[in-house]
Amino acid sequence: MSETIQVQMLGEFTIRYGDCVISDSNDRSHRVWSLLAYLLVNRRREFTQEELINLCWSGGTGSSDPANALKSVFHRIRALLDRLEDGLGHRLLLRRSGRYVWNEEVPITLDIEQFEERCRRGDREKEPEARLRAYQAAVGCYRGDLLPRLSGEIWVMPLETYYHGLYAGAVSSAIEILEDCGRTEELAALCRQAVKIEPYKEEFYEHLMCALIENGDNREAMAVYDDMSEMLFSDFGVMPGETLRKLYRQASRTVNDHTLSMDELRMQLQEENSAGGAMLCEYDFFKILYRMQARAVARMGIAVHICLLSVTAKDGSALARRSLDGVMEKLPPLLRGNLRRGDVISRCSVSQFVIMLPQANYENSCMVAERLTGAFYRRYPHSSARLRCMVQPLIPNE
Repeated sequence: MSETIQVQMLGEFTIRYGDCVISDSNDRSHRVWSLLAYLLVNRRREFTQEELINLCWSGGTGSSDPANALKSVFHRIRALLDRLEDGLGHRLLLRRSGRYVWNEEVPITLDIEQFEERCRRGDREKEPEARLRAYQAAVGCYRGDLLPRLSGEIWVMPLETYYHGLYAGAVSSAIEILEDCGRTEELAALCRQAVKIEPYKEEFYEHLMCALIENGDNREAMAVYDDMSEMLFSDFGVMPGETLRKLYRQASRTVNDHTLSMDELRMQLQEENSAGGAMLCEYDFFKILYRMQARAVARMGIAVHICLLSVTAKDGSALARRSLDGVMEKLPPLLRGNLRRGDVISRCSVSQFVIMLPQANYENSCMVAERLTGAFYRRYPHSSARLRCMVQPLIPNE
């Protein structure tokens, strides 16, 4: 056998030999692929029957005859490997003195070992350029987290955390070198790749936005912020940190790179969609509008009320996420259609909307809240959701 068996475990689990490839994405034999992965990761060891039975059946539970069941799993593993070449399974997995061993005479490469070696090389190198090359090679090798279809296996979890931590460290080290060298285009490309693997790590978004702003691509920096803030809010009900908000404001201030005429200014300020109904805006902008109204209330004594609309299950408990997402998607057009043009709506948490009702006293605001909940129940009479509205006056800035 002259060719090397190539095993990929980062991002997906595939085994390639020559032109043939097998993958766990095309096979539902979870136990077979789990044991095969375990044998590969630990291939320089010998395995007792008891160890593998404990791995597959938690000490023998779940099988009346675990020894024969293990033999059956090994038969299926060998048959799986035979898809790469006839007889390959029996040449790779051997039985010696009652123990299972992997035939180390067969050349094999694992992407996790190449990835780890490149990370370590980057740590060892002294020259920045050599360190950068090693870290970039490591990052290029990391196509995703370890064995994603086996992520629930107890033995996989600590390894997944370990390799993910190595990846984040390699990216951070490469970012530092690129920033010191002023190579902002490479930095932006690296960060774009990194946020696909680490979609919730704000540090990488900060470096990406800084690089884009440095390159003069302010609109793209704003688009990155918009996409990230929408994702964070949708998944966790939170907004980006203050550093990212400052970068967004910095980018937005420099979008207009020439002096504006009054006509240009008015066109930019004009609402794109002037259809009827209330205004829907992001929560950051809602807070600005709220503070502006709080100043006006203190100065002019006008009546402004805030309505907090919460979505729960009918018994008051949290609604299942899938049902909640469906309700939260349906609410904005329904709210807009049942409110005035001067009212403002914003989603303020995973399960809540806040509504600003200018020039409305407490009684009228409560009537508005009842109208909104009534409209929802009429439109969706079989919904599993319950809508609760709480109305309070806007507190003026003294």
